[in-house]
Amino acid sequence: MSPLTILRIEKLKTFGNVAGSDDHVTRNRETPNADPTKENVRLIGGEDDRALEEIVKEKISTLLHRPRHDAVLCTEMFLSASPEYFRPKDPSLSGQWSDSLMQEWAIASRDWLDQNYGSKCVRAELHLDESTPHIHAYIVPLNEKTGRVSHDAMFGGRGGQGRIKLSKLQDSYAAALAPLGIERGVKGSKATHTKVKEYYQAVNSEPLTAVITNNQLAPTPFESARSYVARIQSDDQFQAINHQLADRAFMQERLESAEQRARASEKERQRLEEIVRELELKTQQLRDLPLVDVAWELGLHHEEGKWKGHRHIINIDGPKFYDFAPEQQKGSGGAIDLVMHVNQCNLRQAVVWLHERFGEAGAERAAIAFTREVAAEIIQLEPRTPFQLPVEEKSKWSSVSNYLTQKRGIPENFVELLHKRGLVYADDQQNAVFVMRNLGKEPQAIGAFLRGTRGENNTFLGYEKGTKRREGWFYFHLGGQPTDSAERLVLCKSPIDTISFAMLEYLVKGDVPLKRTLFLAIDRPNTLPVEQLQHIPNVQVAFDSSELGHANARAIKQLLPQAKRNKCFARDWNQELVNLSQKLQQQQRHQNQEMEL
Repeated sequence: MSPLTILRIEKLKTFGNVAGSDDHVTRNRETPNADPTKENVRLIGGEDDRALEEIVKEKISTLLHRPRHDAVLCTEMFLSASPEYFRPKDPSLSGQWSDSLMQEWAIASRDWLDQNYGSKCVRAELHLDESTPHIHAYIVPLNEKTGRVSHDAMFGGRGGQGRIKLSKLQDSYAAALAPLGIERGVKGSKATHTKVKEYYQAVNSEPLTAVITNNQLAPTPFESARSYVARIQSDDQFQAINHQLADRAFMQERLESAEQRARASEKERQRLEEIVRELELKTQQLRDLPLVDVAWELGLHHEEGKWKGHRHIINIDGPKFYDFAPEQQKGSGGAIDLVMHVNQCNLRQAVVWLHERFGEAGAERAAIAFTREVAAEIIQLEPRTPFQLPVEEKSKWSSVSNYLTQKRGIPENFVELLHKRGLVYADDQQNAVFVMRNLGKEPQAIGAFLRGTRGENNTFLGYEKGTKRREGWFYFHLGGQPTDSAERLVLCKSPIDTISFAMLEYLVKGDVPLKRTLFLAIDRPNTLPVEQLQHIPNVQVAFDSSELGHANARAIKQLLPQAKRNKCFARDWNQELVNLSQKLQQQQRHQNQEMEL
C-alpha cells in the first residue's frame, strides 16, 4: 500500500484558542504522549520567540477592519503522512523512522506552506517527540481585498463550495509530496478525521495483538512482580507499543474534541436561530400599529388619497398623519395620537379603544411606540444637569488626612500629593471624597466616591448623586514622563486599595515605577473602558482574594486577554499595606534600640 498524505485544519476563533493550541504545540503544557528526550523543530517563524497570540494580534492589527466577534483569527493546519512512508520496512515500529525520509517530507511540506501562504503562515512546528512525525502550521487568513480576516475565503466555508476548496487543498498538498512517493487519499472522502483515525487504528491493531500472543512478554514461572515490570519496560517491543498507545490516546482526544466542537457548533446555531426569532418578534412588537388600519377601525373612509369622515380630512404618510379639515389643522404621529384626535378622548381611553379593536398585543405595540416618541422628545428637549462635586470643607481635611495615614497606613507625603492634585479632599460630613474623572486628554470630574472617616467604626461608603459610574473612574499615574503613554495598567476594586497597591510597590522597591503606570479603581468589569485600555501591553488585575474578586478578575481577562492576576495574601491590598507598614515600624524601632545600646 502506498503512503498517503494527511491534512486537516482547525479554526481558532478566540485568542484563548490560539494561546491554548500554542501551549500544546510548544510543550508549555504537559503532554503525556510526548517523549521529553526528543526535540521538536521550528520550520517557520524560528526567528520570533514571542507567544503565538502576540504574533497573530500584530498580524491582524495591519488590517483596515477589526475582526467580527465570530471571525476565525487563525487557522491551525495539521500535516503528516501515513507510517508506511516514514518506516517502510515496518510501519508498526511507532516512534521510529528514517531521518532522511523524514527530512525530505519536512522540507517539501515547509516549501509548500511557504509557496501557498507566504508571510500569512506565521509559524510551523515539526513534532518529532510523538509516534509519527507531523507538522502544526498556523496561518492567519488575511484577505487584503476586503481588509479583514476570512477563513472561508482562504479555505472555504460550509456547503459545496467549501468542500471544493478543501478538496483542492488536499490535491495541492498531495502534488507537492508526489515526488516522494506519497499519494493523495481517496478523493471525495467527507471526513478527514476518519482517515486519520483509521490510520492510527491500523498502526496500533497489529502490535496490540502481538502483546497477547507473544510469549516473550508473558511472566515466567516464579518471576517476581518487580523483576517482570523491569524486564517488560526494557523490552523494545513494549516501548513501541507504549508509544502507539499514547499516540492513539492523543488522536482519540483530538477526535473527541472535534466531535464536541461540532456538537457545540450545532447548539450555538440553534441558539442563534432562537435569538433571531426572538428579535424578529420584538421588532414586530416595537412597531406601531399601521395608521391606515387604525383609521379604518375609526370609521374613516379612503377617498382621493385622504381618510375622511367625522369632519376630518386626514392624510397618512407612514407613521405620521395630518388633518387638513379647516377646523382641525393638526399634524402628529402614532396610533394613540390618531385615536385621541379623532375620538376626542384622553390617553387612557385611547388605549382601551385600541385594546377592544386590536387586542392586548396591538394595544401594547401602540403604547410602546407612543412612549418611545415621548421619550425621544424628552431626551432632545430636557436640559441636562451637570454633575456637581461635593463642596469642599477645608476644616475637615486634617481629620480625613489622619484617617488615611494613621488608620489606612498610606504615607503622608502621598496623601498630600493626591490632595494637591485635587484627587482627594474632605466634605462637610468629614467624608474622604475621591474624585472620579474620564480618561480624556483633558479629564473632567464626572463623579465622586465617598468614604466615611468619622468615628472609630465608620463603614459608610458610596457614590455622590449624579456620578456617572460607566464614564468616570478614580485614577492616577506614576512613573515615566507626564507626556508618556501608559505602558502598564493596574486595576483595583476601590480608591483606597488602588492607592495601597501603588504604595506597596513604592515601599518594597523604594522608587516610583520606571514605566508610565496607570493605577485605576474599578468595582465592576462591565464599567471597564476597554477601547481606551486595550492598547496597554502590561495589565495587572489586583483584586482581593474573595470569590467576587476571582470572578471579576476572570471577567477582566476576557475583556483584556493580556491581563495577569496579582495575588493578594491579606484581606485586601490596604490590609497588606497596613501589615507592611507595621512591620517596617517595628524594624525601625528595633534599629533605634540597637543604636541606643
